[in-house]
Amino acid sequence: MKYYIIAGEASGDLHGANLIKALILKDPDAKIRCWGGDLMEASGATLVKHYRDLAFMGFVEVLLNIKTIFKNIKFCKQDILDFKPDALILIDYPGFNMRIAQFAKKEGIKVHYYISPQIWAWKENRIHKIKRDVDEMYVILPFEKDFYEQKHNFPVHFVGHPLIDAIANRSQTDIQSFREKHQLTKKPIIALLPGSRKQEIKKMLSIMLKMADKFTDYEFVIAGAPSQDYEFYQQFINQKNVAFISNKTYDLLSVSYAAIVTSGTATLETALFKVPEIVCYKGSWISYQIGKQLVKIKYISLVNLIMDKEVVKELIQNDFNEKTLETELHKILEDKKRQELFLNYFELEKKLGGTGASKKVAELIISN
Repeated sequence: MKYYIIAGEASGDLHGANLIKALILKDPDAKIRCWGGDLMEASGATLVKHYRDLAFMGFVEVLLNIKTIFKNIKFCKQDILDFKPDALILIDYPGFNMRIAQFAKKEGIKVHYYISPQIWAWKENRIHKIKRDVDEMYVILPFEKDFYEQKHNFPVHFVGHPLIDAIANRSQTDIQSFREKHQLTKKPIIALLPGSRKQEIKKMLSIMLKMADKFTDYEFVIAGAPSQDYEFYQQFINQKNVAFISNKTYDLLSVSYAAIVTSGTATLETALFKVPEIVCYKGSWISYQIGKQLVKIKYISLVNLIMDKEVVKELIQNDFNEKTLETELHKILEDKKRQELFLNYFELEKKLGGTGASKKVAELIISN
């Protein structure tokens, strides 16, 4: 079979890569073209466009890049027509992917959507387009199945969360070897995950790094995104007890004592590694004001959304400041708070289901 897969972000690249491996295992003659990243390409797909050329965050940023976005959509449609896939597989990234779904449906191409757009948070009216344009939906959060089936009468497949697989399948990191390889000290590590896009890194990292001078008994390590060069991060670093490690986030989390994390998939990854964390987010003033009116969820982190309670502290917009961050960091370094977090993390993992998400999705795509 011929598969065309579209992922527009780093997390989508990871899950797309695991899905590609599962598809090839089930269908050794598979021919796959993709929009994604290095991981998807390394897994056996022909990479058409890299996600670093696609990721625009926030309402203002999208408007400023609208010409590029429409140019990419036009190119994508033609590439799909030229390739003539048996199945189109869309991974999250709804602003782009929903347009492609509508196009593909009209062209008679089977549309599979893996990792649902978060319409339970905002733009719930997208359900009408999903019902019209998507043949099979594969959801990864337990509450999404009820949302689709009970509230909107649209059958979906709950396949479990692919992060369980991604973390379970990785090789164990030896902390001593890791420290030596990256020239780290023996101090406990506090990981800084400022995001993967330039806009969010600029907003987040300078405040995160202010903690390095206040917690000198710890070593702070920035998790560099594969889509950004070290030179970009250098402008923010001026402390001695700060290290930088690129494209090794899972290895870093596996040896970290605590973490400060920008809201996104990384908040769930950090929890699954059982690392006490603070979740942070700061956007442009206009984007935040618009988002506040449109987004209708109690929490911004996946950890709290899945657990339906505040498990990890969220510092949003003006609350994300030097003083508050210092206070919250002290808390997650204390034994009592850490034990409470660990218990919640184990419960979180249970809710997400077992391993095998990529395998289940591959089987369903091939059989449907």
